Amino acid sequence: MKKLLGSTCLLFGILGGTSLASASECGSITIASMNWQSAEVISNLDKLILNEGYGCSAEITVGDTVPTITSMAEKGEPDIAPEAWIDLLPDVVKKGTAEGRIVQVGSPLPDGGVQGWWIPKYFADAHPDIKSIPDMLKHPELFPDPEDASKGAIFNGPQGWGGTVVTAQLYKAFEADKAGFNLIDTGSAAGLDGSIAKAYERKQAWVGYYWAPTALLGKYEMVRLDYGVGEDAAEWKRCNTVADCPDPKPNAWPVDTIVTLVAKPFSEKAGPEVMDYLKKRSWSNQTLGQLMSWMTDNQASGEDGAKHFLSENPDIWKAWVTPEAAKKIEAAL
Repeated sequence: MKKLLGSTCLLFGILGGTSLASASECGSITIASMNWQSAEVISNLDKLILNEGYGCSAEITVGDTVPTITSMAEKGEPDIAPEAWIDLLPDVVKKGTAEGRIVQVGSPLPDGGVQGWWIPKYFADAHPDIKSIPDMLKHPELFPDPEDASKGAIFNGPQGWGGTVVTAQLYKAFEADKAGFNLIDTGSAAGLDGSIAKAYERKQAWVGYYWAPTALLGKYEMVRLDYGVGEDAAEWKRCNTVADCPDPKPNAWPVDTIVTLVAKPFSEKAGPEVMDYLKKRSWSNQTLGQLMSWMTDNQASGEDGAKHFLSENPDIWKAWVTPEAAKKIEAAL
C-alpha cells in the first residue's frame, strides 16, 4: 500500500459572507489518512470538499487504523477518520461511543470490506454452475496447477497476512486437498497480483484469495465465490482465524464494517451542512476500485485521485453536497 505522498490546500477566490460563517463554524479540522490507497484518496477528497465547498481549514494527518481509532476514542482527536474499519477494534469503538467521544456518521463504503475466494468474471459467465466454494471444488481440472496439471490450484496471499491464514484454514475446512487442489503460496503481494493479471490476460481460469476495494479488482473484474454455509462468528474467532487450530469448520468470511468516525466535539461545532455531507458521502467498491486502478496506472497521489474523481464524476459527488458548495468546488477545479 502506498504511503500518503502529501497534499496541498487549494483556496480559490474571495470568501463571501456565507462562506465566512461556514468557516467560523467548521474551523480547523484534522482528517486521518490511513496508510493505504483507498483511505489516502478519501481523506484528500474530504479535504478538498470541506475546504473548497464549506470554507473549512482542513489538514491531513497520517496514521494507521489502531492508533487513530484509539486516539479518537480516548482523546477525541483527530476530528475525522473517513475510512474506519471498526471491526478491528469493536471494544474500543463501543467504549468511545458510549463515553461520548466519537460518533459514527454513515459509511464511505456501504459494500464493506470484502475478502474471500474469487474467480474471473469471464470464467464465472462461462461456468454459471460454479457459484460457491463447494461448486468449485468439484472441478479441479478447470483450475490446473501450473506446476502439476493433475491437481487444481488455489492461490493464497503471502505469509504474514491475516487473509492468508484464513485461506489456509478454509482450505483445510473444505478439505480442498482431498478434492484434488494444491494451495499455492504466491510469496508476495506482487506475486499474488501477478497471478491474477497473468490469468486475466490469457483468459485462463484462476481461483484464490483477494479482497475489495482494491485497484486490482478495479482493473480486473472478479466474482467472489459463495461459501455454501452461513456465518458462525464464534467458530470464526475460535479457529478460522487461528493458524495452528487443527479443526476448522467451513464458514462464511464476514464482511468488514467500514464507517466514518467523527470526534464528538467536532460533530457539535461543524454545522449541519458539513455533517450532512459526511453522512451522504459514499461510493461503491467498484467505483473506488476503478479510481484506485487509475491512480496506480498514473502513479497518482491521493490528492491527484480526489481531483480526478471530482472532475470525472459530478453526478455522484454533487448529490453529497449543497448546490452552493457544488458551485464552489467546480470553480476550484
